[in-house]
Formats: sequence, structure tokens, C-alpha cells
Amino acid sequence: MKNLLVVVDMQNDFINGALGSPEAVAIVPSVREKIEAFQGCVWFTRDTHAEDYLDTQEGKHLPIRHCIKDTEGWQICDALLPFAEHASVIDKPSFGSVELCETLAREHQADPIEKIVLVGLCTDICVISNAMLLKAYLPETVIAVDAACCAGVTPESHERALQAMASCQIVIENT
Repeated sequence: MKNLLVVVDMQNDFINGALGSPEAVAIVPSVREKIEAFQGCVWFTRDTHAEDYLDTQEGKHLPIRHCIKDTEGWQICDALLPFAEHASVIDKPSFGSVELCETLAREHQADPIEKIVLVGLCTDICVISNAMLLKAYLPETVIAVDAACCAGVTPESHERALQAMASCQIVIENT
């Protein structure tokens, strides 16, 4: 059985760009340490939008252009980029990645996955979406979130998301 680490949307726009926050900046060293110490496969997701983002459903509710493909804001932050270059990276057009879940479900069939740990941004949007989808696709796999390696839109929404995930049997770690 194997373990996976999924690094969610550690991109410039979410750290110090259009949707950045001091909390997001603060977790970058912890996420780097987590990746360096992790015993298992590492996957990255990358929020990916097109130029017409503001015309999309998401863009109408969050009218801040971000993570437009091939822009500086779309790139994984420099501190983590060397790890992403040697990992699987999945571009995702929405909060949760069906592609990630389908890919990991196929991998699980061939080589069972014991545990998937998620870290990254934003706890209350993309981390929770991917954790819930993974729990649905792989109900007997341990799905965990390392709270110390995540940040939400606000500290309050981060805490609410952690509580919601815990209610859905997602293990909340704090390493």
C-alpha cells in the first residue's frame, strides 16, 4: 500500500498575487518541509483558467482574474517549483478535480493507496472540494488534511472548513 501527498494550488496568485494573503505566504515553508519529508508519491494541482474567466460561473461569483494559464500568477511558487517538476501536475478548471480523483482511483485499482494527505490553498474552497471528492471516489482510503500546511481565504473560513471535513471523516492533522 502506498501513501500520496496532494499539494493543492500552491500558485503565485493564491500566495502573494491577486488572491494572496499573509496566511498563504506563511505556509509556504511548512509545505516545502512536508514535501521534503514525505515518504510517498507527490501530486500537484494547479488552478487553471482561460482569458474568459470573468464570463464563467466562477468568475461571476469571484470577479478577480487569477491563475490565467501561462501567466506568472498561474505558476507554482518558486519555493515548490523544483518538486512540481518531478511530480504529476493536474491542471483543474474548477475547485475540485474530477481528473485527479479518476486518475487516483485507477491507480488504487492497480496498487492500493492507503492514505492521501492534502495540503495547500485555499482550505475553504479547493482543499475541501478535493478532499470531499477523494473521499467519495476512494471511501476506504484514509483522506487527511494537514491543517498546518493549509490556509483559507480567512483564518475563520479555514477553521470552518477543517470542522466540516472532520465531520465527513476526513482526518485533520496538524504537523
